[in-house]
Amino acid sequence: MPPAITGVYPSSVPVIVVDLVGVACLVALLAVAFLHPRGRYELLAGVSCTGAVLAVGAVSFTGVGDQVRSLLPVVLFLAAILVVAELCAVEGLFVAVGQRVRRAGRARPRRLVALTFVVASVVTAVLSLDATVVLLTPVIAAAAAGTGAQRAGMHACVRLANSASLLLPVSNLTNLLALPHLDVSFTDWVLLMAPVWIVVILVEYAGVLLVFPEARRRSSFGEPPNRAELLRMPLVPLVTVVAMLAGFAAGSAVDLDPFWVAGAAALVLVAHALSRRATRGLAVVHAAHLPFAVFVLCLGVVVLAVTDSFLGEAVAGLIPSSDGLAAMLLIAALATALANLVNNLPATLLLVPLVAALGPVAVLAALIGLNVGSGLTYTGSLANLLWRRTLRRGGQVADGRLFHLHALAVTPVAVLTATVVLWGWVRVTGLA
Repeated sequence: MPPAITGVYPSSVPVIVVDLVGVACLVALLAVAFLHPRGRYELLAGVSCTGAVLAVGAVSFTGVGDQVRSLLPVVLFLAAILVVAELCAVEGLFVAVGQRVRRAGRARPRRLVALTFVVASVVTAVLSLDATVVLLTPVIAAAAAGTGAQRAGMHACVRLANSASLLLPVSNLTNLLALPHLDVSFTDWVLLMAPVWIVVILVEYAGVLLVFPEARRRSSFGEPPNRAELLRMPLVPLVTVVAMLAGFAAGSAVDLDPFWVAGAAALVLVAHALSRRATRGLAVVHAAHLPFAVFVLCLGVVVLAVTDSFLGEAVAGLIPSSDGLAAMLLIAALATALANLVNNLPATLLLVPLVAALGPVAVLAALIGLNVGSGLTYTGSLANLLWRRTLRRGGQVADGRLFHLHALAVTPVAVLTATVVLWGWVRVTGLA
């Protein structure tokens, strides 16, 4: 993210007013993200707040242009991967996986929870966290119904949507926003974060077993699932997703933006679905969530305005100057606090450029807080809010008290453990 443009305030507008307008616009956009209204309202709020920070001179037109250009590849990727995930759902990939989870689980809660962890971790890493909370959660809820593992499975999905998004740079929007500040390839990212990812998943698994006593049962709970015929695993979506993942790795070697690979995968799946009349063109457009993409661009502009305010100065004053373990833990803790204070997307835009000077390990430590740490409260991550909305739409109960008790018990341990493992792994391997 380019630095905030200073010295653009009109003489008629006091600096304190400019700062307050920027902060007020950020709060307004966070409220919109929390409520998640229809796309046109998201679009209207984003454009209005962008106009407000421009009007008072908090950012210049040049600054807005630079910010939009830097964020455009990220939001294009977001739109493409949402289309890929939606068409995988249309083709029956998630339902087919859910059926296999239910059958393999044999109505044994602990077995079902373990299988849910495997599936949710892979879906989050490859298809991004939105696919896990919006598309996979209802499938897991149905697969675990009547087995005693339903609550644990649903909560595992939202926990892993945040925590399991560390493995690939394409797993989370925060990773993509941070990628320009990291001089590492796709392969290096995976090598750096793979042990961290595994350890975090193990901590999350232990947390689910701790919080949900019924998930510890090894024996069958209720009637085993019937032997009804399984849906055929859709081959085209499966092969396309695998090819897309390989494309991400190959593309990073030639500095190819991930949105080109995700866009190509989306086009293949769109052509296949339309040829089979499994979807319509308008449904594909809706799946891309274009108003939300514009909303993210506008959020980036507003954060650019806030970066040059008292809030940006306060955060900058907390950044350590060293790269030792204590400094990495401080960065992860600061990222966790910011994510839950202002949501992890604006927190990424605000914090990552400030810690980038300390090197890639500092940025990755920040991402631990921004991803894993964002699971501490509902407002920490858009994934948490989408998960709550998904459950309500499916007639399930989103227990806020249980969510936060679970988060409080697990999140600090997961952030601490992940940061220590990252620091130790880098020291042992010298990868960074």
